[in-house]
Amino acid sequence: MTIDQSLAGLPAFLLYFGLAMVLLILFIAIYVTVTPYKELELIRKGNQAAAISLGGAVIGFVLPLARAVTQSVSALDLVVWGVVALVVQIVVFFAVGKILPRFVAAIQEGRVAPGILLASLAIGVGLLNAASMTN
Repeated sequence: MTIDQSLAGLPAFLLYFGLAMVLLILFIAIYVTVTPYKELELIRKGNQAAAISLGGAVIGFVLPLARAVTQSVSALDLVVWGVVALVVQIVVFFAVGKILPRFVAAIQEGRVAPGILLASLAIGVGLLNAASMTN
Protein backbone atom coordinates (compact mmCIF):
# COMPACT_ATOMS: atom_id res chain seq x y z
CA MET A 1 0.00 0.00 0.00
CA THR A 2 1.30 3.44 -0.91
CA ILE A 3 0.91 6.76 0.87
CA ASP A 4 -1.38 7.91 -1.95
CA GLN A 5 -3.66 4.96 -1.29
CA SER A 6 -3.60 5.63 2.44
CA LEU A 7 -4.52 9.27 1.90
CA ALA A 8 -7.29 8.56 -0.61
CA GLY A 9 -9.87 9.00 2.14
CA LEU A 10 -8.45 12.34 3.31
CA PRO A 11 -11.06 14.52 1.56
CA ALA A 12 -13.91 12.56 3.18
CA PHE A 13 -12.13 12.73 6.55
CA LEU A 14 -11.73 16.48 6.26
CA LEU A 15 -15.38 16.93 5.28
CA TYR A 16 -16.81 14.78 8.08
CA PHE A 17 -14.37 15.99 10.72
CA GLY A 18 -14.95 19.60 9.71
CA LEU A 19 -18.72 19.19 9.83
CA ALA A 20 -18.50 17.45 13.20
CA MET A 21 -16.40 20.29 14.60
CA VAL A 22 -18.83 22.89 13.27
CA LEU A 23 -21.71 20.95 14.84
CA LEU A 24 -19.83 20.76 18.16
CA ILE A 25 -19.18 24.51 18.18
CA LEU A 26 -22.81 25.13 17.23
CA PHE A 27 -23.98 22.82 20.02
CA ILE A 28 -21.90 24.59 22.65
CA ALA A 29 -23.02 28.02 21.42
CA ILE A 30 -26.70 27.04 21.49
CA TYR A 31 -26.46 25.14 24.78
CA VAL A 32 -24.85 28.01 26.68
CA THR A 33 -27.39 30.39 25.16
CA VAL A 34 -30.53 28.46 26.13
CA THR A 35 -29.48 27.54 29.66
CA PRO A 36 -30.56 30.06 32.32
CA TYR A 37 -27.04 30.64 33.65
CA LYS A 38 -23.79 31.65 32.00
CA GLU A 39 -21.73 28.45 32.09
CA LEU A 40 -18.56 29.93 30.65
CA GLU A 41 -18.58 32.83 33.08
CA LEU A 42 -19.22 30.47 36.00
CA ILE A 43 -16.44 28.17 34.81
CA ARG A 44 -14.00 31.09 34.55
CA LYS A 45 -14.80 31.84 38.19
CA GLY A 46 -13.97 28.25 39.16
CA ASN A 47 -17.51 26.84 39.40
CA GLN A 48 -16.90 23.09 39.21
CA ALA A 49 -20.60 22.23 38.99
CA ALA A 50 -20.99 24.31 35.82
CA ALA A 51 -17.87 22.74 34.30
CA ILE A 52 -19.04 19.22 35.10
CA SER A 53 -22.55 19.78 33.75
CA LEU A 54 -21.35 21.44 30.54
CA GLY A 55 -18.69 18.76 30.08
CA GLY A 56 -21.32 16.06 30.44
CA ALA A 57 -23.55 17.78 27.90
CA VAL A 58 -20.64 17.98 25.45
CA ILE A 59 -19.86 14.26 25.89
CA GLY A 60 -23.58 13.45 25.66
CA PHE A 61 -23.68 15.31 22.35
CA VAL A 62 -20.42 13.97 20.92
CA LEU A 63 -21.29 10.30 21.53
CA PRO A 64 -24.21 10.24 19.07
CA LEU A 65 -22.38 12.66 16.78
CA ALA A 66 -19.47 10.20 16.56
CA ARG A 67 -21.94 7.43 15.79
CA ALA A 68 -23.48 9.59 13.07
CA VAL A 69 -20.03 10.17 11.55
CA THR A 70 -19.40 6.43 11.35
CA GLN A 71 -22.69 5.51 9.75
CA SER A 72 -23.85 8.55 7.78
CA VAL A 73 -24.37 7.98 4.10
CA SER A 74 -23.78 11.64 3.23
CA ALA A 75 -22.73 14.95 4.74
CA LEU A 76 -26.40 15.95 4.94
CA ASP A 77 -27.17 12.75 6.84
CA LEU A 78 -24.45 13.64 9.36
CA VAL A 79 -25.85 17.14 9.82
CA VAL A 80 -29.40 15.86 10.30
CA TRP A 81 -28.35 13.38 12.99
CA GLY A 82 -26.09 15.99 14.57
CA VAL A 83 -29.10 18.30 14.91
CA VAL A 84 -31.10 15.44 16.44
CA ALA A 85 -28.33 14.90 19.01
CA LEU A 86 -28.29 18.63 19.75
CA VAL A 87 -32.04 18.74 20.35
CA VAL A 88 -31.90 15.67 22.57
CA GLN A 89 -29.31 17.29 24.85
CA ILE A 90 -31.33 20.50 25.13
CA VAL A 91 -34.40 18.42 26.04
CA VAL A 92 -32.38 16.59 28.71
CA PHE A 93 -31.39 19.89 30.32
CA PHE A 94 -34.96 21.20 30.44
CA ALA A 95 -36.39 17.83 31.57
CA VAL A 96 -33.99 17.77 34.51
CA GLY A 97 -35.05 21.33 35.31
CA LYS A 98 -38.69 20.24 35.44
CA ILE A 99 -37.95 17.21 37.62
CA LEU A 100 -35.51 19.03 39.92
CA PRO A 101 -36.47 22.72 39.88
CA ARG A 102 -33.68 23.83 42.26
CA PHE A 103 -30.85 22.26 40.30
CA VAL A 104 -30.23 25.45 38.25
CA ALA A 105 -29.67 27.48 41.40
CA ALA A 106 -27.56 24.69 42.87
CA ILE A 107 -25.25 24.70 39.86
CA GLN A 108 -24.98 28.48 39.97
CA GLU A 109 -24.02 28.16 43.64
CA GLY A 110 -21.29 25.70 42.68
CA ARG A 111 -22.79 22.62 44.31
CA VAL A 112 -21.09 19.74 42.55
CA ALA A 113 -23.64 16.96 43.16
CA PRO A 114 -26.32 18.46 40.86
CA GLY A 115 -23.65 19.08 38.21
CA ILE A 116 -22.61 15.44 38.36
CA LEU A 117 -26.22 14.31 38.13
CA LEU A 118 -26.88 16.50 35.09
CA ALA A 119 -23.65 15.38 33.43
CA SER A 120 -24.46 11.72 34.11
CA LEU A 121 -27.94 12.06 32.64
CA ALA A 122 -26.60 13.91 29.60
CA ILE A 123 -23.99 11.20 28.97
CA GLY A 124 -26.47 8.39 29.61
CA VAL A 125 -29.03 9.84 27.22
CA GLY A 126 -26.25 10.49 24.70
CA LEU A 127 -25.30 6.80 24.84
CA LEU A 128 -28.93 5.78 24.33
CA ASN A 129 -29.22 8.28 21.50
CA ALA A 130 -26.13 6.84 19.81
CA ALA A 131 -27.29 3.26 20.30
CA SER A 132 -30.69 4.10 18.83
CA MET A 133 -29.19 5.26 15.54
CA THR A 134 -29.71 2.31 13.26
CA ASN A 135 -29.27 1.88 9.53
